[in-house]
Amino acid sequence: MNLELQHYDELPQGLLDCEANQLVDILAGPSLINLKGKTDEVLFISILLHGNEITGWEAMRNLLKKYQNEILPRSICLFIGNVIAAGSAQRVLAGQNDFNRIWKDGNSAEHLLARKVLTKLSELNLFAAIDIHNNTGKNPHYGCINKLEPKFLYLATLFSRTVVYFIKPDSVMSMAMSAYCPAVTIECGQPGQARGTQHVLEYLEASLHLSHFPEHPISSQDVDLFHTVATVRIPDDISIGFADAEADVELLPDIDRLNFNEIPAGTAFGKVNTGKNMVFDILDEQGRDASARFFEIHDGWILTRRQLMPSMLTLKLEIIKQDCLCYLMERISLK
Repeated sequence: MNLELQHYDELPQGLLDCEANQLVDILAGPSLINLKGKTDEVLFISILLHGNEITGWEAMRNLLKKYQNEILPRSICLFIGNVIAAGSAQRVLAGQNDFNRIWKDGNSAEHLLARKVLTKLSELNLFAAIDIHNNTGKNPHYGCINKLEPKFLYLATLFSRTVVYFIKPDSVMSMAMSAYCPAVTIECGQPGQARGTQHVLEYLEASLHLSHFPEHPISSQDVDLFHTVATVRIPDDISIGFADAEADVELLPDIDRLNFNEIPAGTAFGKVNTGKNMVFDILDEQGRDASARFFEIHDGWILTRRQLMPSMLTLKLEIIKQDCLCYLMERISLK
C-alpha cells in the first residue's frame, strides 16, 4: 500500500480519461499536481480523501478537459488523495486511517503524508482551498467552514447559502488549510449524481475566475448558518441495524430524512433492544460527554431532549461505524 506522496508539474498522460477507480493505474499513490495559470495565486483543490466520493474527480476532469488547450484562469494545486481506496470504491481501506482525519498530530503513515502535503502547500502563494466531498444520506449541497470570517463565508456561500461552521473534528483538511488561506469543505450530495457534478464544476469555474474576495461582509440575509455543537457516535460494543430486532439498536429505516431539519424535542431516532440507559456516545466541541443533554430513552425509544438539527445521517451501517451516526447543529446568526 503506497502512501508516498507523488509530485507532478503537468497532468500525467491519460489521467483525464480515467474513472475514479482507474486513477490507481496511473498514479502510484496520493498525488499533488501543480498546474500553471494566468494568476500566480494558487487555488488548492482536494479530492478523493474518501475513495468512494467521486464527484470531485468527475468535476475536475471536466474542468481540466475544458482548459486542455488554453491557460487556466489561475494556478491550481490539485491533491488527489486516497487513490488506492478509490480503486476499490471504498471510503477507506481496512488498516488505513481516514484521509480526512489525519491533518493534525499523529505518527501513522497517513499523518506523515499529511505533513508532507502541508509542507509543500506552505511554500505556495495560496488564494483559497477547496476540499470536495460527497455524503451518503439525504443532505442538501452545503459548505463547511472553520472560521467565521468574511472570506471564509464568501467562499462557502459562493457554493451554497447553506453553511455549517464547526471546530470539531479538528483533524480535517479544511481546518489545517484555514491556517494558510480561506478554506472550505463542500458537500455535494451523493456520488454519481449529474446535478452534483455540474454544481461543483460551476463552483470551481467561479472560484478560478474570482479575482479577489469582496471587502464587505456577508449579509445575514444571504446565508443560512448552522453551528455543529456535538458529534454522535455508536460505541463499538453496540450493534445497529434497520428493521433488525437482533440488533442492540434499531435505527429508523428512513432516518436520513431528518438531515437539515430542525426537529423538536421528542423526535425518535430508533428503538433500543438492550437494557442500557444510553446507546450513543455524544461529545460536544470541548470533548465533554453531552449524551444526556441531547437524548433520552423512554419506553424503549431513543428520543431527542431538545430542538436540534442533525446532519450526515445515513442508511449505510459501514459508514456509521467508520465515522459517526451524525452531527448535531444549531442555527446561528451573523453578528
